Amino acid sequence: MNSLDLVELTPMGRNTRPLIGKTVLIVEDSRFICEAARLMCLHSGARLRRADSLAAARRHLNVYFPTIVIIDVGLPDGSGLQLISELAGASPRIGVILGTSGDDLMHHQSLQAGADGFLAKPFENLSCFQSTILQLLPIEQKPKGPIVLQDAPVTPDLITFRDDLVQALISLKDYPSAKEEGFIRSFLAGVCAASGDDFMREAIKTGDIDQLCAKIEHRIGQIAIL
Repeated sequence: MNSLDLVELTPMGRNTRPLIGKTVLIVEDSRFICEAARLMCLHSGARLRRADSLAAARRHLNVYFPTIVIIDVGLPDGSGLQLISELAGASPRIGVILGTSGDDLMHHQSLQAGADGFLAKPFENLSCFQSTILQLLPIEQKPKGPIVLQDAPVTPDLITFRDDLVQALISLKDYPSAKEEGFIRSFLAGVCAASGDDFMREAIKTGDIDQLCAKIEHRIGQIAIL
């Protein structure tokens, strides 16, 4: 899994791209969620960079200074709240710092850590994504002129969901500790909820790892032939 991906601008009307000229860093380990963010940024005129862990995010931030950072609260190598707190206290400060999670209870904790706002997973509606960021941008960074928000759903490619399942399957077969298994199951629950995959949401409740792996393999095979 590559830790950093860059999405370039595409030619569209300026008034329908309210984030043109902005760079978004998303710190998120799910490729499905990142694909949703990629589509959001693509249609908003923003450049997107991706880091899949705290370590990758810090490497990125040593080189680049994004306009907006979206940080998943739960990451493989620690809590995103720690990074939110670090960035909130840094000088110069990034324009907009957002926490994100599939757990709405993390909204309050993200704000307590220093985030300017919160984006609930899944990222489904373009206008919600755009308006959340626009209202939090510093005045000098807000777009000039009329803006047309696009009230449209965004549907990521299922191949990225398959990638997440493959990654989880590899991790589960690597004899994880109880803590690691808990994180993997939480990761799966989040991406399955985001994708609307009811079969996998039920499969995650399976207590036996071998049975869960078998169900994940079955679902991976189904997606491969779609």
